[in-house]
Amino acid sequence: MGMIVAALLAAAPLAAQPIPAADAFFTDPALGETRAVVILQNGKRVYERYAPGYGPGNRLISWSMAKSITSTLVGELVAEGKLELDMPAPVPEWRASPGDPRASITLRQLLNMSSGLKHIESEPAELADTNRALFADKSGDIVAHAVAAPLESKPGTVFEYSTLTTHILGAIVTRTIAPGATTPLARRKSMRDFINARLAGPAAMPSLLCEFDPEGHLLGGSLCHASARDWANFGQLYLARGTVAGRQVVSPDWVDFVQTPAPTNAGYGGQFWLNRVPTKPHESALFANQGPADAYAAIGHLGQYVIIVPSKQLVVVRLGKTQDDVREPVKVALGRLVNSLPNSLPAQ
Repeated sequence: MGMIVAALLAAAPLAAQPIPAADAFFTDPALGETRAVVILQNGKRVYERYAPGYGPGNRLISWSMAKSITSTLVGELVAEGKLELDMPAPVPEWRASPGDPRASITLRQLLNMSSGLKHIESEPAELADTNRALFADKSGDIVAHAVAAPLESKPGTVFEYSTLTTHILGAIVTRTIAPGATTPLARRKSMRDFINARLAGPAAMPSLLCEFDPEGHLLGGSLCHASARDWANFGQLYLARGTVAGRQVVSPDWVDFVQTPAPTNAGYGGQFWLNRVPTKPHESALFANQGPADAYAAIGHLGQYVIIVPSKQLVVVRLGKTQDDVREPVKVALGRLVNSLPNSLPAQ
């Protein structure tokens, strides 16, 4: 009996405000398996609900939402002047041979997914660079596999979504903060300390835990874990233009940058997806046909979303497991949820 009561409590909304468009994620089978929904508005938690078996204490996987975490770490170093967006990315392997055309790839182009590097993201699954690097024959050193890719287009001219690009960005962060870290242990420790000191701690994300490959390289394109509340706090960090409790954690210039459409894809920014009509309209990652136009998001495989809507002072987190080929109803439902909420909450 106690287990049944606990399951019912876990499934019940933890905030008093009824939001039917949010409850639908737990009742409509067309929306797949939703494990958690958290909504913040004006900095307050107005809705929180979990599927049975999940709760506030569970860490839930990011999949590609981790890319937005990695972007944030890059932004810290750009703000300090240790990295520059429009300078060639500091990748030693691309400078080892004179005339290597990859040496001209800029940090901005990596962040905008327009590096020009040859990449197979997901199909066919057995040949996909992402799968091989995370789970198969290239998983021993994911960065070595990523930086070995040749160019297939001129940098800055073609959008190609690439998880390995974000792993290159993670390696750049590691080398910048700890140039003397030459062992897997040293690389892991340096990055964990940096993440905790510069993001997890000040952004109130104590549960944030990111994984590393055997060489100590951050798996910052795919594998970070945090509670639903902490994913909401990540969204709130950006909604508040990089501030938490009056402290500037992320530069407001970086908050602006990640929302700026990439020259090669209006639906993508700096490792965040934008609610704009993309280069290929049928590939919209959000709900551009529903608006609002200023919404942007960290998005992950199988339906992970942290959606930030400045015009509504709103953060919506949906975490779960919906196969990518049937995610369209989830996107429509998220748009319906966002647009069902008021522009602001009345003063308490």
